[in-house]
Amino acid sequence: MAIKQVQAILKLQITAGAALPGPPLGPSLGQHGVNIQEFIKQFNDKTAEQKGSIVPVKLTIYKDRSFSFEVGKPLVAYLIKKAIGITKGSATPNTKKVGSISRNQIREIAQLKMEDLNTSDLKKALKIVEGTAHSLGIDVVE
Repeated sequence: MAIKQVQAILKLQITAGAALPGPPLGPSLGQHGVNIQEFIKQFNDKTAEQKGSIVPVKLTIYKDRSFSFEVGKPLVAYLIKKAIGITKGSATPNTKKVGSISRNQIREIAQLKMEDLNTSDLKKALKIVEGTAHSLGIDVVE
């Protein structure tokens, strides 16, 4: 079997189970000649159980216009906001706080995202998740 030649690799962030052909997805796929409807159908089917989450997607587009994709776990910021029940972080995180999150919730998120983070050390993963919480204007409490 011949190895397919890669035309492009796209890294996208798409709402799971709810991809639509409009911008920004449609134009970014269309410029590479990908069948947009086919991608959307496959993506929505694959991510139906995570519906509503914003997930990272690594899309590999081949010269023959076929494609393959990998779906990651939801983004850390999305998981933090979901855990404390807010829809948006603070516009000025240093001065205006929008909520607080417990260390146990931070630990759960770090363990869930461990394979996607650039560390295999749980303490460092906790620091990464805490940093994201702080940048959203969320205090970490015991």
